[in-house]
Amino acid sequence: MPFRNALSIGLLVVAAAVTARDGRAQEWTRFRGPNGSGRSETVLPAQWSETDFEWKAPIPGEGHSSPVVWGDRVFLLSSDRATATRYALCLSARDGSTLWSNEFPSVRHTLHIRSSYASSTPTVDDERVYFAWSAPEETMLIAFFHDGREAWKVNLGRWVSQHGYGTSPILHGDLLIVNNSQDGNDGEKKLKPDEVPGDSFVLAFDRKTGRELWRARRASNVVSYAVPCIRESSPGKAEVVCLSTNEGVYALDLLTGRENWSVPKAFTMRTVSSPVLAADHVFGTTGSGGGGNYVVAVKPGTGADIAFEVRKQAPYVPTPLPSGDSVFLWSDGGVVTCIDARSGATRFAGRAHDGDFSGSPILAGDKIYCVSDDGVLVCIAASDTELKVLGKTTLGEASRSTPAVSGSRMFLRTYSHVMCVGPKSS
Repeated sequence: MPFRNALSIGLLVVAAAVTARDGRAQEWTRFRGPNGSGRSETVLPAQWSETDFEWKAPIPGEGHSSPVVWGDRVFLLSSDRATATRYALCLSARDGSTLWSNEFPSVRHTLHIRSSYASSTPTVDDERVYFAWSAPEETMLIAFFHDGREAWKVNLGRWVSQHGYGTSPILHGDLLIVNNSQDGNDGEKKLKPDEVPGDSFVLAFDRKTGRELWRARRASNVVSYAVPCIRESSPGKAEVVCLSTNEGVYALDLLTGRENWSVPKAFTMRTVSSPVLAADHVFGTTGSGGGGNYVVAVKPGTGADIAFEVRKQAPYVPTPLPSGDSVFLWSDGGVVTCIDARSGATRFAGRAHDGDFSGSPILAGDKIYCVSDDGVLVCIAASDTELKVLGKTTLGEASRSTPAVSGSRMFLRTYSHVMCVGPKSS
C-alpha cells in the first residue's frame, strides 16, 4: 500500500501523543507492559506459597502468550497442540472465571520444540483487544470488543517460518502496529528449493476499523520475533523501533512508515527478544540455540551507530530490563548481569537460578521477577551493586511466559493455568 492519508494519520499520531502522556499506569496493555519496558511501580512480596494465590484458573489448551490486563479483565491466547485450534480468552481479574472464549479452528504446522500455537501476546485498549496468530496460508489479526464480540479481522496472508508465529501487536494512540517479519531469500540464509519466500512488512492499522494505513516493506531472510517499541525522536514526534537479523536496528516514521534511521549490520544471528530504551540508547539482543549471543546498544537518530556490545552471558530469548541508568540482562541460563546503560560496564553478574528461561524479567517496585521454564518465579532485588535473590515461588507447571502487573496484583501464566497474586502476604 503506498504512503497515503497523511492528514488522517497525522491526527492519529497527535492522539497517540495524548494517549502516551495519559499513560494508563494501572493497566498492562501489551507484551511487557508500558512500551515494552517491563516496569511497574507496584510493590509486591518476594515470594508466595500456594495458599497465597488469590486465584488459580485452568484454561483450555496451552501456550506461551503472556497475559494483558485492562480494568477487571485479563486477556490471553491459548491453543490446542493436537489440532492448532486457537482460543482467544478473557478472564475476570477478580476471581479467574472465564468471561468469554472465542474458538478458531486452524491447521497443524511446523513449530520449534519450545514454541506453541499461542505464543503471541495480545494488546488491549479501553474498547478492544487485538490478537494475532498464523498458519502457513494465513496470518490473522482480530479485534474483539471487551465483551467478546468481534470488531473486525484482517488476513495478512501467508506466513513463512520454521519456528511458528511469535511476535505480538502493539498500540500507539489510534495506531495498531504489527512487525510481520518472515523467512526469505534476501540474505545469506536461503530457503530450501521447494519453499516459497515470505513477504516481510511492518504494518500500521486504524485500531477502530482495521483499515490499513501504511505498509513498510522489509527484507525477508531470518524471521524476527521482536516486538517493536515507540521512541520519542523529538518533542511531540514518535517513531517505531524494530529489530531484525536482516536490517539490524531501525526506526520508521509513524506518519508514513518511511525509515528514519538504521544500523543494518548490528546482528549476525536471530532476533527473538524485543528492543528497549535506556540512557538514550536502544538495546537489542541476537543469538541462537548454539550460543554466541550478544547485546547491542545503539545510539539512535541521525548518524545512528553501535555504541557498545555486551558479549558475556548475554540473553537470546529474554528481553533486557531497563531501570534508571542500569540495564539488567537475564540470560537463558539464569545468569543475571547488571550493566551501566551508558557505557556497558558490568556492575555485577551472578546466577539467580539453575534452570532455563524463555520468559522475560519485569520490574515491580523494588524487585525484579522472572519465570523459569520449569515454572519457578524467581525474585531478585533491583540493586545495581549486587545480586541478591529474595525468593522463589513454585507455580506448579512449566511456563515460558512473562508476568503482567496491574493495580496491586501480578498475573502469571503457566502452560495451561493463569494465576493472580497480590500484596496480602507482604
